[in-house]
Amino acid sequence: MAGRIVVFGATGYTGKLTAEALVRRGERPVLAARSAAKLAELAGELGGDLEVKVADVTEPETVTALVKRGDVLVATVGPFAKWGGPAAEAAIAKGAHYIDSTGEPPFIRDVFERYGARAESAGIGMLTAFGYDWVPGNLAGALALRASGGAATRVDTGYFITGGGVGGMSGGTKASLAGVINAPSFGWRDGGLRTERGAARYRTFRLRGKDRAGVSVGSSEHFALPRFHPGLREVNSYLGWFGPASRAMQVSSLVGSVAFKVPGAEHVWGAATDRFIKGSTGGPDAQERAQSGSHVVGEAYDAAGTLLAEVHLTGVDSYSFTGEILAWGAERAAAGGLKGVGALGPVDGFGLDELEAGAAEAGIARL
Repeated sequence: MAGRIVVFGATGYTGKLTAEALVRRGERPVLAARSAAKLAELAGELGGDLEVKVADVTEPETVTALVKRGDVLVATVGPFAKWGGPAAEAAIAKGAHYIDSTGEPPFIRDVFERYGARAESAGIGMLTAFGYDWVPGNLAGALALRASGGAATRVDTGYFITGGGVGGMSGGTKASLAGVINAPSFGWRDGGLRTERGAARYRTFRLRGKDRAGVSVGSSEHFALPRFHPGLREVNSYLGWFGPASRAMQVSSLVGSVAFKVPGAEHVWGAATDRFIKGSTGGPDAQERAQSGSHVVGEAYDAAGTLLAEVHLTGVDSYSFTGEILAWGAERAAAGGLKGVGALGPVDGFGLDELEAGAAEAGIARL
């Protein structure tokens, strides 16, 4: 018997997109959020007879009460570095599979290093960053590694926006970005995970005849792709959202990493971002999303730096993809489709071929 799918944060921007996608797939998700009035309104929009539950991260027991063994908890309440813990703890405590929409490097690292062993003991799968951040790069990187014939020791992935720019960020994305922009990040270097500042590296990718710049970012690729291809010595993930401003982002990261060593600086930054950047303030509507798209690349290299294989994925905007892929993953997890327990990457969670089919179904496919 399939477990229930509980969307926590259903009245937020990403949560609503996910709930809508689940209903289109014929599922009947449980809608959970902190406002009973907004939940009732959303349930009405989606058909009127969906179960709703009130839960608030400031009262962790209400989050734990959302699920039971065999359920799937889809967590969309961010910023995750601040608010993500209660949902992760609830899933482990109750034996429910867990999927979240974060793109935040510190929280991704928490899931793999802090929660992973406990999730394995609980017999559940935990899929963090299972949205545009960072499913397409895992897919492109794994496809390039498979095409390399086993000789690759390095893989690079890059994420780029086509059409509209970063001005169309949701409130939640802005809050998450502000919260982690100066936080320590990481990379897979010399066969192991290493702490480094965000935007420590810069490179360009050749896309459709043009060079597009990106800066390095911590992502789930650093944890997941070495599992898929144990011979990897280096994993790099690059964010190309900022175009010509990528160099400035790199300088800002360097200055910020130094400034944050001053006692109290982190607290001041956190207070400022809490005041001026709010989450759950909505995001681009369907018409605005339709004007934007995605281009994601994966490149596999040998030890001499020779490019062995290159894979390009293109398709819909990041928000539409996130809602659809979260719904796809939750549906399969609820039906018993996970291939392991503990903290899982997208590929080891579902298998490469099935993930490629799911990503195409969600709107991003091989070019």
